[in-house]
Amino acid sequence: MFSFVVKYLGYLKHIPLMGNVYDSIMRIWYLITNPIILDFIDELESFGQQMPDVIILMHPYGGLQFDFNKKELAHIHSNGLLDVLLSKKLKAQLLFEGRISSHHVFPKSGWISFYIKNTDDLVYAKKLLSLAYQQRSFKNMS
Repeated sequence: MFSFVVKYLGYLKHIPLMGNVYDSIMRIWYLITNPIILDFIDELESFGQQMPDVIILMHPYGGLQFDFNKKELAHIHSNGLLDVLLSKKLKAQLLFEGRISSHHVFPKSGWISFYIKNTDDLVYAKKLLSLAYQQRSFKNMS
């Protein structure tokens, strides 16, 4: 359903708050059908809050956004889809491992997409968020 909405109704995201409305509906759906996903999102949010200089805010198209020094590291939608910005080199390495996919909207960028479905996925999502944080914080040191 999410892929359909992004592909065929993505233009609606330009209507103010429409992305947030859709994400809220998705959140209610997951609360009813698969509440553990929301627990995983909460745990990832807590993990991100422990990173120095990371702030968490609402993503413009719904979900939570993780920023480091006012630049987006990642965001997570209420269906457990985590989008993370990595270098293209690291993205290529992780794609080769087979656990991630190219971003659902920007496949040629450094953005990757990863669905959190279970506790093993949550551990991997924390790793992905940490990798993005390390890359960004290292870049800021240079």
